[in-house]
Amino acid sequence: MEGTGLGWIGRSVKRVEDARLLTGRGTFIDDHPPVANACHAAIVRSPLAHAKIRGYDLSAALALPGVVGAITGEDVARHTKPFSVGVTAPIHYYCAATDRARFVGEPVVVVVAKNRYIAEDAADLVQVDYEPLPVVVDPERALEADAPVLHEAVGSNLAGNRRLVYGDPDRAFRDADVVVNERFTFPKYGSTPIETYGVIARWDLLDGVCTVWSNFMGPFIMHPLTARVLGLPENKLRFIVPADIGGSFGIKSSIYPYIALIALAAKRLGVPVKWIEDRREHLLASSSGTDRVAYREVAARKDGTILGMRFKWLDNVGGYIRSPEPGCSFRPTGNFVGPYRFQHLEVDASVVMTNKSLTGPNRGYACGHLYFETEGMMDRLADHLGLDPVEVRRKNLVQPDQFPYRTPSGGLYDSGDYPAAFDLALELASYDELRREQATARAAGRYVGIGLALAVDPSVSNMGYVATALDPQFRAKPEYLAKSGAVDSATIKIDPLGRVIAILGTTPQGQGHQTVVSQIVADELGLVPQDVTVVDEMDTFTRVWSISSGTYSSRFGSVGTSAVALAARKLKAKLVDYAAHLMELPAPSLEFRDGAVRLRGGKGPSYSIKDLAGRAHWNTESLPEGMEPGLQATAVFGFTVAKAVDADDRVNSSNTYGFIAEVMAVEVDPETAAIKILRYVTVHDAGTIINPMIAEGQIYGGALHGLGGALYEELAYDENGQLLTGTFMDYLVPTASEAPQIEIAHVVSPSPLTPLGSKGLGESSSMTVPAVIANAVSDALAPLGIRINELPMTPSKLWKAIDQAQRSPTVQERPQ
Repeated sequence: MEGTGLGWIGRSVKRVEDARLLTGRGTFIDDHPPVANACHAAIVRSPLAHAKIRGYDLSAALALPGVVGAITGEDVARHTKPFSVGVTAPIHYYCAATDRARFVGEPVVVVVAKNRYIAEDAADLVQVDYEPLPVVVDPERALEADAPVLHEAVGSNLAGNRRLVYGDPDRAFRDADVVVNERFTFPKYGSTPIETYGVIARWDLLDGVCTVWSNFMGPFIMHPLTARVLGLPENKLRFIVPADIGGSFGIKSSIYPYIALIALAAKRLGVPVKWIEDRREHLLASSSGTDRVAYREVAARKDGTILGMRFKWLDNVGGYIRSPEPGCSFRPTGNFVGPYRFQHLEVDASVVMTNKSLTGPNRGYACGHLYFETEGMMDRLADHLGLDPVEVRRKNLVQPDQFPYRTPSGGLYDSGDYPAAFDLALELASYDELRREQATARAAGRYVGIGLALAVDPSVSNMGYVATALDPQFRAKPEYLAKSGAVDSATIKIDPLGRVIAILGTTPQGQGHQTVVSQIVADELGLVPQDVTVVDEMDTFTRVWSISSGTYSSRFGSVGTSAVALAARKLKAKLVDYAAHLMELPAPSLEFRDGAVRLRGGKGPSYSIKDLAGRAHWNTESLPEGMEPGLQATAVFGFTVAKAVDADDRVNSSNTYGFIAEVMAVEVDPETAAIKILRYVTVHDAGTIINPMIAEGQIYGGALHGLGGALYEELAYDENGQLLTGTFMDYLVPTASEAPQIEIAHVVSPSPLTPLGSKGLGESSSMTVPAVIANAVSDALAPLGIRINELPMTPSKLWKAIDQAQRSPTVQERPQ
C-alpha cells in the first residue's frame, strides 16, 4: 500500500491526547470562551407533557438583583423562524415552546443573569399559565382515531409514512414454505456523555456576526438550518468547537436548537450568554434514540433460505420531529437487508409524535433497532425449522466473490468476507463446545443460552438518504433540490525545519483523531508521529467544511483519514517536483521514499524533507517557475458513490460498510433474573485498522453502550408523560463492574474506496449487543417458552416473565 513504508499505520501508538486530559489541561466548552462579562442562562421548562401556554409573569424574576432579562416563547415566535423538518407535514418546531408545550422539559422561558446562581433563582420565580391538555405517549395509541392530537395543523400524530418496496415481496411470501412473524419493542435511551451540552453566544453589533462556542459535533447541515432560524446569512454565523468534547455518541448532534435559543437570548438582551446544561436537563430534554414498535415477517424455504422480509415499524420521535429525523427510520436504508442475500423486501415506516422528549442520532443510529429485529427473526426461523442458528445464517450470507455487492435497497457494500469473519467468531468462541456445555447445564437445571448476531456496519452517511422520507413524486418536482455527498478536508503544512502541522475540523469527541492523524502523516512523509502536530478544532470561519462535515456516522475512519492521506500525497508530489528542479532531473525519475526524494531504483543524490523545507522557506528563488511558494497542501475528499436517492427509493445510504460477527453465552438465574455473561466474542471487519488500541477502545465502548440499552437504560414515562428516570438513581447505566470480558478479533478486507482501505468503527457493537444478548437470553429461557422481544431486559421484567412461565402448566422442556 502506498505511503506506509515505515508502518506506523497498524501500530497501537499511545494517544497523544491523554497527556493533557489526564493532567487536567483539556479544553472543554466550560473552559471557553475568552468573552468578558459573559452572563449565564437558566431555562424554565414545562412541567406538563401537553399544555397550552396562556401567558407568562416575569415580574418577580426580573426584579431580582443581578437579572439581566428574559425571553419567552412569544419572543421566540416573533424573532425566529421554525426549523426546517425532513417531512412534508406542517410541523412547526421552534427552539422553545410557543403556542403550547408538547413534552415535559420543553424550554418555555430563558432567564439571563450575572451568574448561574442568580439565573436559577430567578427561573424559579417565573410563573407560566398552563392549560393542561390530554397526553399520549404510546406510538400505537397515538395513531388511534380518538388520540389527542399534538399538532392541529397536521391533523394527526403521524409525522410521516413511507412504504418502500424492493423486488417482489408479495411473490416471495406466496412462494414461501414457511412464514415467521414477531412483534418487537425497542426502548428510548440516550448517550449519557460525561460532558453535557454547553453553548456560549455573542453578537457583534458592528459586523452583524453571531459567534457561538459549543460542544456541537457539527457543523454539517445544522449550521445553515440555524442561520435560517436566526435570520442570518450563513457567513454571519460562526460556530467554534473546542479542542475537546467530553463524549457525544451521537447525542450532541441535537444541540443546535439550544444554539439558536441561547443566540437569540444574547441578541435580544445585548450581552454574551453562557449556558451549561445540568444532568437532569440532559436526561429530561436533550435527545435520545427513538423507542420503536416493530412487526417483522420472514418468508423462507424449508432449508432455511430466506426469500423475503416485511418490516413494519412505528418510530416515536416525541413532541416534534426535527432534523436529522426521520433518520430513525431511513438512516440504514442501504443496509436494510443486513449481511443477507435476499432480494425481496417491503418496509412500512411510520414516524409518530407523542408527548415524550425529542429524538435524534444515538450511537448506531437506527441500526440497533434494525439488527435486534433481524437477528431475532433469524433465530426464530431456525427454531421453527429445527435448524442450528449458525446454519440458517451461513446459508444466507453475502459471499466474498459477490463484492462489491449491491443490495436491493441501493446499498453498495464495498468489500468483505462475511463467512470468514463469522467462522472466526465461532472458532474463537468454541461454539460446538459451548453447545455441549449448554446441554450439560440444562440437564442440571441451569438456564444457559448462546446467542449470535451478524451485522453490516455502515459508516460515513450519504446525506442523500434523508430524501427517502419524501415521496418520489415530491422529489421529482423541478424546484426540489436533490441531496447527496459525504466530504471532509485536511491541510498539511511543513515548517522550515521539516516538521509538520496537520489542520482538521473533525470535532473529535474522544476518538483519538490527533493520534491517528499523526500516524497517517508520519507514514506518508517518512517521519515519526512526534514530528507531527495535529490541530483539530472546528471554526466555520477558518476551516474548509461542507454541510456534511463533522464527526458522526463513524465518518472520521473513512473520510477524515482519507482527506489527510490525500493532502499528504499532494504535498509529496510537490516535494518531488521541487527536488527534480533542484537536481535538474525529470520528476518521473524520482520518488519519495523514507522521508526523502530519491532516484528510482538506484543510489545517488537525495533531498530530505528538512533539506527541501529549509530551501523552500528561506530561498523562494530556488523554486521552479510556476510553483506556488509555501509547503502546504489542502485536500477535500469525497465519495463518488454518495449519490442521491433514485426514483425507486434506492440509495447508497453509507459509503463504506464493515461487518460484525458476535457470539455470546449467558446464564440466567431463575431466582433473581440476573444475567451473567459467560463468554463474549466479537469479530470486526473495518478494513485497514490504523490504531488497534484505539479500535479496541471503540469496540468496548460500543458494546457497553449497547449493553446499557439491552439491560438497563430506558427513558421511561408514566401515562401523564412524566419522566420516571430523570436521574442516575433511576436511569441506570452500566459501569466497570458490569463490563464483560470481550474477546476481540479482526478480519481485514480493505475498502477499495478509501486511500488507506479504512472504514468506520465508531458505532461498532452498540448495534449488535442488543441483538446478541437478547438471542442468548431467549436461548437460555427457551425451555420455559420465553422469547425476548422487548428491551431493556430489566430484572423486574425478566423475573415476571420467568415467574409466569414457571406457573404455566404448558411449559415443557425443549428436546435436547
